[in-house]
Amino acid sequence: STNGQLTPPVMGAAAFLMVEYVNIPYIDVVKHAFLPAVISYIALLYIVHLESLKMGLKGLEKDGRRIGILMILILFLSGFLFLGVCTFIMVGIRMVLDPVMGESVYASVAIVAVLYLVLLWVASKYPDLEMDDPNAPVPSAPRLTPTLIGGAYYALPIFILIWNLMVRTESLDRLSPALSAFWATIFMIIIAVTHRPIKALFRGQGPMAEALAGWRDFVQGLILGARNMIGIGVATGAAGIIVGTISLTGAHQVIGQVIEVISGGNLMILLFLVAILSLILGMGLPTTANYIVVSSLMAPVIISVGAQAGLIVPLIAVHMFVFYFGILADDTPPVGLAAYAAAAISRGDPIKTGIQGFAYDIRTALLPFLFIFNTDLLLIDVGLVKAVMVFVVALIAMLLFAAATQGYFIAKSKPWESAILLVIALILFRPGLILDQVSDKYTLAQGPAGLELMASAEDGVPVRLTITGPDFDTGDLRPTTIVVPAMSGDADTALSEQGLTVMEEDGQLLLEEPFPGTPHFETLGTEYDYYGDLPVIVTGVEVENDRMPKEIFFIPALLLLAGVVMIQRPRATQPAF
Repeated sequence: STNGQLTPPVMGAAAFLMVEYVNIPYIDVVKHAFLPAVISYIALLYIVHLESLKMGLKGLEKDGRRIGILMILILFLSGFLFLGVCTFIMVGIRMVLDPVMGESVYASVAIVAVLYLVLLWVASKYPDLEMDDPNAPVPSAPRLTPTLIGGAYYALPIFILIWNLMVRTESLDRLSPALSAFWATIFMIIIAVTHRPIKALFRGQGPMAEALAGWRDFVQGLILGARNMIGIGVATGAAGIIVGTISLTGAHQVIGQVIEVISGGNLMILLFLVAILSLILGMGLPTTANYIVVSSLMAPVIISVGAQAGLIVPLIAVHMFVFYFGILADDTPPVGLAAYAAAAISRGDPIKTGIQGFAYDIRTALLPFLFIFNTDLLLIDVGLVKAVMVFVVALIAMLLFAAATQGYFIAKSKPWESAILLVIALILFRPGLILDQVSDKYTLAQGPAGLELMASAEDGVPVRLTITGPDFDTGDLRPTTIVVPAMSGDADTALSEQGLTVMEEDGQLLLEEPFPGTPHFETLGTEYDYYGDLPVIVTGVEVENDRMPKEIFFIPALLLLAGVVMIQRPRATQPAF
């Protein structure tokens, strides 16, 4: 359930809020959140598999052919590929029908209605699933085909939601998140009321009794929905009060200053403190309120304090970082609402359940730190071929990390083998870390030489400017880092297009106050005192060096992995895959 709140397209409704907070299209939010969520889910499946191997557990009895963990992973990935293919097919059909349908809603409704009836007709060929007896000594697992095909029509509201959010043609634009959710909800209501009597008609049975049962399901759903919304409404309102109070009193600035002092400018300590505070702030909050609180309070801390330490990351990566840890609060004792729910089902101890759940969630807690430093995991500025490679490599790395933390790979791992697996996972996740140790990432120049370095860069190349000056509120000197695109041969013009003006004086580059409305006014114009005793200075200009590809370090990592496999294979007592 925790991972479900991190998985697009809905993300516990937080995806729709991210559109407003980050100011990017909804489809970009889905793209950025997709890869980490899928990797985390597959790793969870792998952890369950490893636990079953360690404990000697076996799956439920079921009819049909048994499949292994590799086939399960293949089927899991095939499901996403199938959804993608279906989406492209539907987009193609929509483009073909677009000249005929135009902006007509009735034609779209007719197509969905026909598809709904076809799926109900197919579902009527299978018996309705019955609830398992939880007190049965050995319950049996249901067959995949009847379960999947018999309930396929329940996926139509999700399809409608995604279609309205993501598909755009010449005559129809994407709908807003709220309107898309509205139409998906309307169709879900139609399904709840009509699926029983229509299936009864297809089976040649009387529809009246089933129609009454469907109506009772609908009424019961309204009652349960209203009850659930009471808690969500109260929590969301309380979250708004918290955010408003902190914003009006300026407490969010105090939080940033406290974290800045404690971290001492160390990026890892900064991110660790933000992660801990996000866990605390997210405890007991539903998804939407959770995201509102952590994004309003913690995201600005990473942006402002991180910039002072030279950390420049896309805004979506920052919001995903705090959102991940806010959601992980559901599994974190002592609150851990998801742990209490799981303990109620399993009849276990909530605290022990929460501790075990958090141990499994370490893999998810690792991801935010990784995509802060390696934005490829969020598919930012990544092509299709590289995206596939990033997915495969990141998946292998996450599975190795899970194996290391579980102490079991092909066989029970020795401590040094687990340590090697962790090193391999780190190299695969962030090969640039090793490359930075053997080759400088940036060329640094100061003073007038910085302008020459900036002018020597090619058009559009990002140039990092480190700026130091007196804080507007305290007067203390503090640094920050911004990124501007280069313009080959003309550094002054490149700066002026960003609303920045520098003057050379005594071998230094003095920065003048940016005008309101320019790109960096919010980060520079309101943060520094340009009329104090000390000037605001551009203390460093950095341009990224042309280095060998960081992926070259995958080779020694994979060779090291092959060595671990060869060492553990003789000790294996049962197939691990």
